[in-house]
Amino acid sequence: MTKKLFVLDTSVIIYDYDAIKNFEEHDIAIPITVLEELDNLKKGNDTKNFSAREFSRFLDQASGKQSLQEWIPIDGKNKGEFTIVMNELKTSVDAIEIFGDDKGDHRILNAALYLKAEYPKRQVIMVSKDINLRIKAKSLDITAEDYETGKLKDSEIQADTVPTGRSVIENVDTSLIDELYTKEEVENTGVVDKNVNSNQFFVLKNGKKSALSFFNKEKNALSRVEKINCFGIKPKNAEQAFAMDALTNPDVKLISIQGVAGTGKTLLSLATALAQHHDYHHIFLARPVVPLSNKDIGYLPGDAGQKLNPYMEPLWDNLSFIKNQFSFDNREYLEIEEMQRMEKIVVCPLAYIRGRSLSNVFFIIDEAQNLTPHEIKTIISRAGENTKIVFTGDVFQIDTPYLDTYSNGLSYLIERAKEHPLYAHVALEKGERSDLANLANDLL
Repeated sequence: MTKKLFVLDTSVIIYDYDAIKNFEEHDIAIPITVLEELDNLKKGNDTKNFSAREFSRFLDQASGKQSLQEWIPIDGKNKGEFTIVMNELKTSVDAIEIFGDDKGDHRILNAALYLKAEYPKRQVIMVSKDINLRIKAKSLDITAEDYETGKLKDSEIQADTVPTGRSVIENVDTSLIDELYTKEEVENTGVVDKNVNSNQFFVLKNGKKSALSFFNKEKNALSRVEKINCFGIKPKNAEQAFAMDALTNPDVKLISIQGVAGTGKTLLSLATALAQHHDYHHIFLARPVVPLSNKDIGYLPGDAGQKLNPYMEPLWDNLSFIKNQFSFDNREYLEIEEMQRMEKIVVCPLAYIRGRSLSNVFFIIDEAQNLTPHEIKTIISRAGENTKIVFTGDVFQIDTPYLDTYSNGLSYLIERAKEHPLYAHVALEKGERSDLANLANDLL
Protein backbone atom coordinates (compact mmCIF):
# COMPACT_ATOMS: atom_id res chain seq x y z
CA MET A 1 0.00 0.00 0.00
CA THR A 2 1.33 3.47 -0.91
CA LYS A 3 2.27 5.50 2.13
CA LYS A 4 0.23 8.63 2.78
CA LEU A 5 1.83 12.05 2.83
CA PHE A 6 0.67 14.24 5.72
CA VAL A 7 1.19 18.02 5.72
CA LEU A 8 1.35 19.36 9.29
CA ASP A 9 0.03 22.80 10.20
CA THR A 10 1.58 24.89 13.00
CA SER A 11 -1.49 24.35 15.19
CA VAL A 12 -0.80 20.60 15.35
CA ILE A 13 2.77 21.11 16.56
CA ILE A 14 1.67 23.63 19.19
CA TYR A 15 -0.96 21.13 20.40
CA ASP A 16 1.54 18.22 20.46
CA TYR A 17 5.21 18.81 19.69
CA ASP A 18 5.68 15.02 19.30
CA ALA A 19 2.93 14.84 16.66
CA ILE A 20 5.42 14.03 13.89
CA LYS A 21 6.06 10.65 15.59
CA ASN A 22 2.40 9.63 15.64
CA PHE A 23 1.69 8.89 11.96
CA GLU A 24 3.01 5.31 11.91
CA GLU A 25 4.73 4.41 8.62
CA HIS A 26 3.45 7.45 6.71
CA ASP A 27 5.57 10.43 5.62
CA ILE A 28 5.39 14.00 6.93
CA ALA A 29 5.89 17.27 5.09
CA ILE A 30 6.48 20.48 7.07
CA PRO A 31 5.82 23.68 5.07
CA ILE A 32 8.61 26.23 5.43
CA THR A 33 6.00 28.72 6.67
CA VAL A 34 5.41 26.50 9.70
CA LEU A 35 9.08 26.89 10.65
CA GLU A 36 8.74 30.67 10.38
CA GLU A 37 5.64 30.66 12.60
CA LEU A 38 7.40 28.44 15.14
CA ASP A 39 10.36 30.81 15.12
CA ASN A 40 8.02 33.65 16.06
CA LEU A 41 6.76 31.54 18.99
CA LYS A 42 10.09 30.36 20.36
CA LYS A 43 10.37 33.05 23.06
CA GLY A 44 8.18 32.88 26.14
CA ASN A 45 7.10 30.63 28.98
CA ASP A 46 3.75 29.44 27.69
CA THR A 47 3.17 25.87 26.53
CA LYS A 48 3.05 26.98 22.90
CA ASN A 49 6.52 28.51 23.28
CA PHE A 50 7.86 25.33 24.85
CA SER A 51 6.32 23.24 22.06
CA ALA A 52 7.90 25.45 19.38
CA ARG A 53 11.34 25.07 20.95
CA GLU A 54 11.01 21.31 21.45
CA PHE A 55 9.93 20.70 17.86
CA SER A 56 12.79 22.83 16.52
CA ARG A 57 15.24 20.80 18.63
CA PHE A 58 13.81 17.58 17.19
CA LEU A 59 14.27 18.80 13.60
CA ASP A 60 17.83 19.87 14.31
CA GLN A 61 18.81 16.58 15.99
CA ALA A 62 16.98 14.32 13.52
CA SER A 63 18.47 16.02 10.45
CA GLY A 64 22.05 16.09 11.73
CA LYS A 65 24.24 17.22 8.81
CA GLN A 66 21.61 16.36 6.20
CA SER A 67 19.68 18.92 4.21
CA LEU A 68 16.06 19.30 5.30
CA GLN A 69 15.18 19.32 1.60
CA GLU A 70 15.89 15.58 1.68
CA TRP A 71 13.63 12.90 3.13
CA ILE A 72 14.91 12.13 6.66
CA PRO A 73 13.86 9.10 8.76
CA ILE A 74 11.67 9.85 11.77
CA ASP A 75 12.89 8.39 15.07
CA GLY A 76 11.67 4.90 15.92
CA LYS A 77 11.02 1.63 14.13
CA ASN A 78 8.43 1.39 11.38
CA LYS A 79 8.22 5.18 11.09
CA GLY A 80 8.09 7.19 7.90
CA GLU A 81 10.25 10.08 6.76
CA PHE A 82 9.92 13.84 6.91
CA THR A 83 11.04 16.83 4.88
CA ILE A 84 10.62 20.59 4.71
CA VAL A 85 8.66 21.75 1.68
CA MET A 86 8.85 25.19 0.12
CA ASN A 87 5.73 27.12 -0.91
CA GLU A 88 6.22 26.27 -4.57
CA LEU A 89 3.49 26.26 -7.20
CA LYS A 90 3.19 23.72 -9.99
CA THR A 91 -0.47 24.21 -10.77
CA SER A 92 -2.64 27.10 -11.83
CA VAL A 93 -4.29 27.12 -8.39
CA ASP A 94 -2.79 29.71 -6.05
CA ALA A 95 -4.33 29.95 -2.56
CA ILE A 96 -2.91 33.46 -2.07
CA GLU A 97 -4.57 34.68 -5.26
CA ILE A 98 -7.84 32.83 -4.59
CA PHE A 99 -8.26 34.08 -1.00
CA GLY A 100 -6.75 37.48 -1.74
CA ASP A 101 -4.30 37.56 1.14
CA ASP A 102 -0.63 36.61 1.40
CA LYS A 103 -0.60 35.09 4.88
CA GLY A 104 0.80 31.99 6.55
CA ASP A 105 -2.27 29.78 6.16
CA HIS A 106 -2.43 30.40 2.42
CA ARG A 107 1.28 29.71 1.92
CA ILE A 108 0.81 26.43 3.82
CA LEU A 109 -2.06 25.57 1.46
CA ASN A 110 0.18 26.31 -1.51
CA ALA A 111 2.75 23.89 -0.09
CA ALA A 112 0.07 21.20 0.04
CA LEU A 113 -1.00 22.00 -3.55
CA TYR A 114 2.63 21.68 -4.65
CA LEU A 115 2.91 18.25 -2.99
CA LYS A 116 -0.27 17.07 -4.73
CA ALA A 117 1.27 18.01 -8.08
CA GLU A 118 4.71 16.64 -7.20
CA TYR A 119 3.36 13.27 -5.96
CA PRO A 120 0.22 12.60 -8.03
CA LYS A 121 0.10 8.91 -7.05
CA ARG A 122 0.15 9.59 -3.30
CA GLN A 123 -2.65 10.73 -1.04
CA VAL A 124 -1.73 14.15 0.35
CA ILE A 125 -3.57 15.05 3.57
CA MET A 126 -3.53 18.38 5.36
CA VAL A 127 -3.61 17.93 9.18
CA SER A 128 -4.66 20.95 11.22
CA LYS A 129 -6.39 21.86 14.49
CA ASP A 130 -7.64 25.00 12.72
CA ILE A 131 -11.18 24.34 11.46
CA ASN A 132 -11.13 27.24 9.00
CA LEU A 133 -7.85 26.10 7.48
CA ARG A 134 -9.31 22.62 7.00
CA ILE A 135 -12.35 24.14 5.28
CA LYS A 136 -10.13 26.21 2.97
CA ALA A 137 -8.07 23.11 2.16
CA LYS A 138 -11.17 21.15 1.24
CA SER A 139 -12.39 24.02 -0.94
CA LEU A 140 -9.13 23.63 -2.90
CA ASP A 141 -9.71 19.86 -3.23
CA ILE A 142 -7.08 19.03 -0.60
CA THR A 143 -8.01 16.24 1.79
CA ALA A 144 -7.96 17.71 5.32
CA GLU A 145 -8.24 16.12 8.77
CA ASP A 146 -8.10 17.07 12.42
CA TYR A 147 -5.18 15.77 14.48
CA GLU A 148 -6.78 12.81 16.29
CA THR A 149 -4.07 11.71 18.75
CA GLY A 150 -5.19 12.57 22.27
CA LYS A 151 -8.72 13.17 21.05
CA LEU A 152 -11.50 11.15 22.65
CA LYS A 153 -14.02 9.17 20.64
CA ASP A 154 -17.56 10.43 20.21
CA SER A 155 -18.89 7.67 22.47
CA GLU A 156 -16.60 8.75 25.33
CA ILE A 157 -17.77 12.32 25.70
CA GLN A 158 -21.37 12.69 24.52
CA ALA A 159 -23.48 14.84 26.85
CA ASP A 160 -25.33 11.80 28.19
CA THR A 161 -22.19 9.69 28.67
CA VAL A 162 -19.80 12.12 30.39
CA PRO A 163 -19.10 10.51 33.77
CA THR A 164 -20.99 12.18 36.60
CA GLY A 165 -19.11 10.49 39.42
CA ARG A 166 -22.38 9.70 41.13
CA SER A 167 -25.33 7.29 40.91
CA VAL A 168 -28.59 6.48 42.68
CA ILE A 169 -29.16 2.96 44.05
CA GLU A 170 -32.76 2.14 44.89
CA ASN A 171 -34.18 -0.43 47.33
CA VAL A 172 -31.11 -0.55 49.54
CA ASP A 173 -31.55 -2.48 52.78
CA THR A 174 -32.61 0.07 55.40
CA SER A 175 -30.24 -1.49 57.93
CA LEU A 176 -27.29 -0.39 55.78
CA ILE A 177 -28.65 3.14 55.59
CA ASP A 178 -29.12 3.19 59.36
CA GLU A 179 -25.61 1.81 59.87
CA LEU A 180 -24.15 4.59 57.72
CA TYR A 181 -25.63 7.14 60.12
CA THR A 182 -24.03 5.47 63.15
CA LYS A 183 -20.62 4.50 61.77
CA GLU A 184 -18.02 6.43 59.78
CA GLU A 185 -17.53 3.53 57.39
CA VAL A 186 -19.35 0.29 56.55
CA GLU A 187 -18.33 -2.65 54.42
CA ASN A 188 -19.79 -2.84 50.93
CA THR A 189 -21.79 -6.06 50.98
CA GLY A 190 -22.64 -6.10 47.30
CA VAL A 191 -24.69 -2.90 47.24
CA VAL A 192 -22.08 -1.32 44.97
CA ASP A 193 -20.58 -3.37 42.15
CA LYS A 194 -16.89 -3.94 42.90
CA ASN A 195 -16.09 -3.27 39.23
CA VAL A 196 -17.11 0.40 39.37
CA ASN A 197 -14.38 3.01 39.50
CA SER A 198 -12.98 4.03 42.86
CA ASN A 199 -14.02 7.24 44.60
CA GLN A 200 -17.57 7.23 43.26
CA PHE A 201 -20.53 8.76 45.06
CA PHE A 202 -23.91 7.12 45.59
CA VAL A 203 -27.35 8.12 46.84
CA LEU A 204 -28.63 5.04 48.68
CA LYS A 205 -32.43 5.00 48.84
CA ASN A 206 -35.26 2.93 50.22
CA GLY A 207 -38.61 4.69 50.19
CA LYS A 208 -38.26 7.88 52.20
CA LYS A 209 -34.97 6.79 53.71
CA SER A 210 -31.76 7.83 51.99
CA ALA A 211 -28.09 8.45 52.59
CA LEU A 212 -25.31 10.10 50.64
CA SER A 213 -22.26 7.85 50.43
CA PHE A 214 -18.72 7.63 49.07
CA PHE A 215 -17.31 4.35 47.74
CA ASN A 216 -13.66 3.50 48.34
CA LYS A 217 -12.77 0.64 46.00
CA GLU A 218 -9.48 -0.24 47.68
CA LYS A 219 -11.22 -0.75 51.03
CA ASN A 220 -14.47 -1.98 49.42
CA ALA A 221 -16.24 0.28 51.88
CA LEU A 222 -18.90 2.98 51.94
CA SER A 223 -18.69 6.10 54.08
CA ARG A 224 -21.42 8.64 54.72
CA VAL A 225 -21.18 12.02 53.02
CA GLU A 226 -22.19 14.86 55.29
CA LYS A 227 -23.27 18.31 54.19
CA ILE A 228 -20.47 20.42 55.58
CA ASN A 229 -20.08 24.18 56.02
CA CYS A 230 -16.91 25.76 54.64
CA PHE A 231 -16.56 29.47 55.38
CA GLY A 232 -20.31 29.93 55.20
CA ILE A 233 -20.73 27.95 51.97
CA LYS A 234 -23.05 24.96 52.33
CA PRO A 235 -24.04 22.47 49.61
CA LYS A 236 -27.47 23.19 48.15
CA ASN A 237 -27.96 19.74 46.62
CA ALA A 238 -26.53 16.22 46.73
CA GLU A 239 -24.07 16.75 43.89
CA GLN A 240 -22.58 19.80 45.62
CA ALA A 241 -22.29 17.75 48.83
CA PHE A 242 -20.36 15.11 46.86
CA ALA A 243 -18.05 17.74 45.38
CA MET A 244 -17.31 19.25 48.79
CA ASP A 245 -16.64 15.79 50.23
CA ALA A 246 -14.08 15.05 47.50
CA LEU A 247 -12.52 18.50 47.89
CA THR A 248 -12.01 17.97 51.63
CA ASN A 249 -10.94 14.30 51.43
CA PRO A 250 -7.18 14.18 52.21
CA ASP A 251 -6.81 10.88 50.32
CA VAL A 252 -8.09 12.38 47.05
CA LYS A 253 -5.30 14.42 45.50
CA LEU A 254 -6.71 15.09 42.02
CA ILE A 255 -10.26 16.30 41.37
CA SER A 256 -12.23 17.44 38.34
CA ILE A 257 -15.55 19.23 38.59
CA GLN A 258 -17.60 19.51 35.42
CA GLY A 259 -20.64 21.76 35.13
CA VAL A 260 -22.28 24.65 33.32
CA ALA A 261 -22.10 28.24 34.56
CA GLY A 262 -23.72 28.81 37.93
CA THR A 263 -23.47 25.28 39.30
CA GLY A 264 -20.93 26.32 41.94
CA LYS A 265 -17.73 24.70 40.65
CA THR A 266 -15.35 27.52 41.51
CA LEU A 267 -17.16 28.71 44.64
CA LEU A 268 -17.13 25.25 46.24
CA SER A 269 -13.48 24.73 45.34
CA LEU A 270 -12.41 28.04 46.81
CA ALA A 271 -14.54 27.69 49.96
CA THR A 272 -13.16 24.22 50.73
CA ALA A 273 -9.62 25.45 50.05
CA LEU A 274 -10.11 28.28 52.57
CA ALA A 275 -11.51 25.82 55.12
CA GLN A 276 -8.33 23.72 54.80
CA HIS A 277 -5.82 26.59 54.70
CA HIS A 278 -4.05 25.30 57.81
CA ASP A 279 -3.21 22.09 55.92
CA TYR A 280 -1.50 23.85 53.01
CA HIS A 281 1.13 26.58 52.72
CA HIS A 282 -0.60 28.25 49.77
CA ILE A 283 -3.86 28.34 47.85
CA PHE A 284 -3.00 28.80 44.16
CA LEU A 285 -5.63 30.13 41.75
CA ALA A 286 -5.23 29.95 37.98
CA ARG A 287 -7.18 30.23 34.75
CA PRO A 288 -6.00 29.76 31.17
CA VAL A 289 -5.54 33.16 29.57
CA VAL A 290 -7.86 33.31 26.54
CA PRO A 291 -7.66 36.98 25.53
CA LEU A 292 -10.08 38.70 23.19
CA SER A 293 -8.95 39.43 19.62
CA ASN A 294 -6.13 36.89 20.05
CA LYS A 295 -4.00 39.53 21.81
CA ASP A 296 -1.26 38.28 24.11
CA ILE A 297 -1.28 39.53 27.72
CA GLY A 298 2.03 41.24 26.96
CA TYR A 299 0.19 44.25 25.57
CA LEU A 300 -1.35 44.93 29.00
CA PRO A 301 0.49 47.31 31.39
CA GLY A 302 2.08 46.19 34.66
CA ASP A 303 3.86 43.15 36.02
CA ALA A 304 2.72 39.54 35.57
CA GLY A 305 0.20 39.78 38.43
CA GLN A 306 -1.31 43.01 37.12
CA LYS A 307 -1.50 41.63 33.58
CA LEU A 308 -3.37 38.56 34.85
CA ASN A 309 -5.82 40.39 37.10
CA PRO A 310 -8.45 41.05 34.36
CA TYR A 311 -8.58 37.30 33.62
CA MET A 312 -8.69 36.37 37.30
CA GLU A 313 -11.70 38.57 38.15
CA PRO A 314 -14.14 35.60 38.28
CA LEU A 315 -11.94 34.00 40.96
CA TRP A 316 -11.77 37.25 42.96
CA ASP A 317 -15.55 37.60 42.60
CA ASN A 318 -16.02 34.24 44.30
CA LEU A 319 -13.59 35.19 47.06
CA SER A 320 -15.47 38.47 47.59
CA PHE A 321 -18.77 36.59 47.75
CA ILE A 322 -17.40 34.36 50.53
CA LYS A 323 -15.94 37.31 52.45
CA ASN A 324 -19.07 39.45 52.17
CA GLN A 325 -21.18 36.86 53.97
CA PHE A 326 -19.49 38.07 57.13
CA SER A 327 -19.23 41.45 58.86
CA PHE A 328 -15.91 43.30 58.78
CA ASP A 329 -15.03 42.29 62.34
CA ASN A 330 -16.05 38.65 61.94
CA ARG A 331 -13.33 36.03 62.50
CA GLU A 332 -13.80 34.41 59.06
CA TYR A 333 -13.65 37.78 57.30
CA LEU A 334 -10.47 38.75 59.13
CA GLU A 335 -8.96 35.33 58.44
CA ILE A 336 -9.44 35.73 54.68
CA GLU A 337 -8.05 39.27 54.85
CA GLU A 338 -4.98 37.94 56.65
CA MET A 339 -4.50 35.18 54.04
CA GLN A 340 -4.60 37.78 51.27
CA ARG A 341 -2.23 40.10 53.12
CA MET A 342 0.26 37.28 53.75
CA GLU A 343 -0.11 36.17 50.11
CA LYS A 344 -1.32 32.75 51.12
CA ILE A 345 -3.91 33.10 48.35
CA VAL A 346 -1.84 33.50 45.18
CA VAL A 347 -2.65 33.95 41.49
CA CYS A 348 -0.39 31.52 39.65
CA PRO A 349 0.36 32.25 35.96
CA LEU A 350 0.19 28.89 34.17
CA ALA A 351 2.81 30.15 31.72
CA TYR A 352 5.44 30.04 34.48
CA ILE A 353 4.56 26.70 36.05
CA ARG A 354 6.93 24.54 33.98
CA GLY A 355 9.95 23.45 36.01
CA ARG A 356 8.39 24.28 39.38
CA SER A 357 7.73 21.82 42.19
CA LEU A 358 4.50 22.63 44.03
CA SER A 359 4.48 21.21 47.56
CA ASN A 360 1.88 21.89 50.26
CA VAL A 361 -0.40 23.64 47.78
CA PHE A 362 -4.15 23.57 47.17
CA PHE A 363 -4.22 24.38 43.45
CA ILE A 364 -7.46 25.41 41.71
CA ILE A 365 -7.42 25.67 37.92
CA ASP A 366 -10.64 27.22 36.59
CA GLU A 367 -11.91 26.93 32.99
CA ALA A 368 -9.73 23.84 32.50
CA GLN A 369 -11.59 22.94 29.29
CA ASN A 370 -9.41 25.59 27.61
CA LEU A 371 -6.24 23.60 28.36
CA THR A 372 -4.70 20.97 26.09
CA PRO A 373 -4.05 17.43 27.38
CA HIS A 374 -0.34 18.27 27.38
CA GLU A 375 -0.94 21.34 29.57
CA ILE A 376 -3.03 19.26 32.00
CA LYS A 377 -0.18 16.75 32.22
CA THR A 378 2.36 19.53 32.77
CA ILE A 379 0.36 20.97 35.68
CA ILE A 380 -0.21 17.62 37.40
CA SER A 381 3.43 16.62 37.00
CA ARG A 382 4.43 19.69 39.06
CA ALA A 383 2.69 18.31 42.18
CA GLY A 384 4.95 17.70 45.17
CA GLU A 385 4.15 16.34 48.63
CA ASN A 386 0.81 17.29 50.18
CA THR A 387 -0.57 18.99 47.08
CA LYS A 388 -4.17 18.78 45.89
CA ILE A 389 -5.06 19.84 42.35
CA VAL A 390 -8.60 20.76 41.32
CA PHE A 391 -9.66 21.31 37.70
CA THR A 392 -13.05 22.92 37.09
CA GLY A 393 -14.80 23.68 33.81
CA ASP A 394 -17.41 22.80 31.23
CA VAL A 395 -16.26 20.54 28.39
CA PHE A 396 -19.10 21.82 26.20
CA GLN A 397 -18.00 25.48 26.40
CA ILE A 398 -14.63 25.79 24.66
CA ASP A 399 -13.17 29.28 24.16
CA THR A 400 -9.95 28.44 22.28
CA PRO A 401 -9.93 27.96 18.50
CA TYR A 402 -7.89 24.73 18.32
CA LEU A 403 -9.74 22.70 20.98
CA ASP A 404 -13.15 21.08 21.04
CA THR A 405 -15.27 18.86 23.29
CA TYR A 406 -13.22 15.82 22.31
CA SER A 407 -9.67 17.19 22.38
CA ASN A 408 -9.56 19.53 25.39
CA GLY A 409 -7.55 18.66 28.46
CA LEU A 410 -10.47 18.43 30.90
CA SER A 411 -12.26 15.79 28.80
CA TYR A 412 -8.98 13.91 28.46
CA LEU A 413 -8.40 13.96 32.23
CA ILE A 414 -11.93 12.79 33.06
CA GLU A 415 -11.63 9.82 30.73
CA ARG A 416 -8.04 8.80 31.42
CA ALA A 417 -7.90 9.20 35.23
CA LYS A 418 -11.31 7.76 36.11
CA GLU A 419 -9.97 4.47 37.51
CA HIS A 420 -7.17 5.91 39.65
CA PRO A 421 -7.62 5.80 43.46
CA LEU A 422 -6.15 9.31 43.88
CA TYR A 423 -8.73 10.83 41.54
CA ALA A 424 -12.38 11.82 41.95
CA HIS A 425 -14.76 13.45 39.51
CA VAL A 426 -18.12 15.09 40.13
CA ALA A 427 -20.48 16.60 37.56
CA LEU A 428 -22.68 19.46 38.76
CA GLU A 429 -25.90 19.90 36.84
CA LYS A 430 -28.22 22.03 38.99
CA GLY A 431 -27.69 25.75 38.59
CA GLU A 432 -27.67 27.50 41.95
CA ARG A 433 -26.44 31.00 41.00
CA SER A 434 -29.86 32.49 40.23
CA ASP A 435 -33.10 31.82 38.37
CA LEU A 436 -31.91 34.24 35.68
CA ALA A 437 -28.65 32.31 35.16
CA ASN A 438 -30.63 29.06 34.96
CA LEU A 439 -32.84 30.62 32.28
CA ALA A 440 -29.76 31.37 30.19
CA ASN A 441 -28.44 27.81 30.54
CA ASP A 442 -31.80 26.19 29.80
CA LEU A 443 -33.24 28.36 27.05
CA LEU A 444 -30.53 30.34 25.30
